[in-house]
Amino acid sequence: MYFFVILPLLSLSFWCTIKKSIPAELHGPALKPVFEGSLPENNNFLHSADAVHLSLVACGDRLDESIVLLKSAVLLTHQPLIFHLFVEDVLQKNFRDQLEFWPDEFKRKIYYRIFPISYPSDQNSNEWRKLFKPCASQRLFIASFLTDVDALLYVDTDILFLSPIGAIWQHFNNFTALQSTGLAPEHEDAVTGWYNRFARHPYYEPLGVNSGVMLMNLTRLRKSNWQSAILEYYKIYKMYIVFGDQDLINIYFHFHSDELYIFPCHWNYRPDHCMYMSVCKSAEQEGAAIIHGCRRVMHTDKQPAFKAVYLTFYKHRLGADLQYSLLDTLKRELDNVSSTKCGQVRYIFSKWIEKEILNSPTENGHW
Repeated sequence: MYFFVILPLLSLSFWCTIKKSIPAELHGPALKPVFEGSLPENNNFLHSADAVHLSLVACGDRLDESIVLLKSAVLLTHQPLIFHLFVEDVLQKNFRDQLEFWPDEFKRKIYYRIFPISYPSDQNSNEWRKLFKPCASQRLFIASFLTDVDALLYVDTDILFLSPIGAIWQHFNNFTALQSTGLAPEHEDAVTGWYNRFARHPYYEPLGVNSGVMLMNLTRLRKSNWQSAILEYYKIYKMYIVFGDQDLINIYFHFHSDELYIFPCHWNYRPDHCMYMSVCKSAEQEGAAIIHGCRRVMHTDKQPAFKAVYLTFYKHRLGADLQYSLLDTLKRELDNVSSTKCGQVRYIFSKWIEKEILNSPTENGHW
């Protein structure tokens, strides 16, 4: 668990805000980027109402999985992608070099900005940096730093997209006029729920929410008391929180439940959904759209199905045939772990990818 539009139900004025959130030049963030990519030749790239903004925070040994995450994002998505990457100093150049090494056909689909890790000037940055996992709390302050961005999808770095990003982005359409944030439940089953059994602080009821995949309407967060409330809740509950920034997010939405939109578990599919028995019914029907390898399961042998998916994306070469290099390889790797609990529902991990690849027009073996 770590770290990375608005159509009929919302007002016309807010829809206009969304379209204007990508100016001709992305200028004006409160935090200056250290590196940024070259704008694609497509003059409409930054003006496109279809553009999806994606953000993550990376510190420590999270470079490789972050790049695999971004690779999974670009593989299945046709829409322009704008990456807002908050990265500690020693990794910033590596991030830039990795993205610049991508084949041109994929670089043309993205624009990136790499920002330093930063916290409000009146806060103890070292204390916030060490909250739960290194730098994870950065997400709590993104709205105040990306002042030129209206909405984005924030993800922990142990995330993989098994569907086009535009699919989850469409959930913004379902927000009410009050909702600023979209999250998935922390649990589906009260018997195994953590918050309902152990939390010593307020949380979003009944079972809490997981912050690994987070739709954020930054405009609404800036207009709310989000940041001031988060800072106050930290002072009050700092001795009781266990999962750092996620606990603070739960506390906030306990008191502001009308500002939260809940999306189903297949948009944040985790080992908890299959390690004992299959409990994410929407994933059984739709397939896992986004998987979340929390507790480092994509790098250990504790949950072989999640590791198999990660290694498949890690080894996949951008530009290689999606069906034979990605989908068929994924199915073979999942068959090898079929005796494990999550492997018993292995179709969940390939169902959405198979639908996208086989039902989409291809050229030279890839999109």
